Amino acid sequence: MRFLLIFLTLFGVCCSISDAQAGSVIKRVKERNVVRCGSVERTGLATQAEAGGWSGLNVDICRAIAAAVLGSPDRIEYHEYETQKDFDAVRNQQDDVFFLTGSEIEEQKLAGKLLPGPTIFVESNAVMVASTSAAHHVSDLAGESICFMIGSPVERSLTAYFGALHKNWFRRPFSEDGEMIDTYNVQNCHAIVGEITTLANIRLDPGVNQLSSRILPEPLTTFPVIAATGTEDGQWSAIVAWTVHTLINAERTETRWYAGGAGAMPISAPDLGLDKDWQRRVLGSVGNYGDIFDRHLGKGSLLKLDRGLNTNHFQGGLLLSPFLE
Repeated sequence: MRFLLIFLTLFGVCCSISDAQAGSVIKRVKERNVVRCGSVERTGLATQAEAGGWSGLNVDICRAIAAAVLGSPDRIEYHEYETQKDFDAVRNQQDDVFFLTGSEIEEQKLAGKLLPGPTIFVESNAVMVASTSAAHHVSDLAGESICFMIGSPVERSLTAYFGALHKNWFRRPFSEDGEMIDTYNVQNCHAIVGEITTLANIRLDPGVNQLSSRILPEPLTTFPVIAATGTEDGQWSAIVAWTVHTLINAERTETRWYAGGAGAMPISAPDLGLDKDWQRRVLGSVGNYGDIFDRHLGKGSLLKLDRGLNTNHFQGGLLLSPFLE
């Protein structure tokens, strides 16, 4: 073995795998001066305007990463994953950050390509009814017709939900979004089911009957959207994770018991290539997580969604990141 190593070294073949891979993503990001991110299109998380630009919570997190690494939140490219070919950007590591759900990772067989990172949004499948409906909980819809998309997880969730109650519901399956929404808007089905961000977008257009709608409070299923990175570079994965944690922690207000704002979890990590002002630059560029949520999903947006499970843990929600205890 000793002679083999000497031989390989002499011919320039022997090198550490970690040395060959370390810093590969951060190097290419800095060389191209752009952070590339991507996801499935979701209202409020990643939406493409007619002019071609992208906006949403995912996009602002991508901008925060660019601010941390490149000094400017504007140095990003955003890509949509819709087809099998689109997801090649994940398989081949053409993008740098991937905002994905567990189902998307499993369906595309991506688990071996990804390092799962922090949760950036807690999505839910929910049920929406007309504002005048007598239903105030999903259980009130027993025996009623509910519209849903064929092949989506919601049919299984509804079947399990009503099965646990030993009650029936009337299935109205659709293969086209537009047809399903039109059927609901003229109330040929009593409710419509889907991701809560999708439902919030549907209720913005009341249709020919000017239907007013509300989303029922209990989710059918709840699942995270995570910020994933490739398995090739731990340095890059750490930068992405600490950027997300900075956004979440900065929402904490300072008290006698713990620090708040940028000081809730100060990250001094020159070995990651981050300068001493990187966290303040990130927060100055996009604000904290609460600011981003309100801008794209909450009270400052058209969707007007409550924070719900996306509330910071110190206020009773699910978002929790390392902080100075």
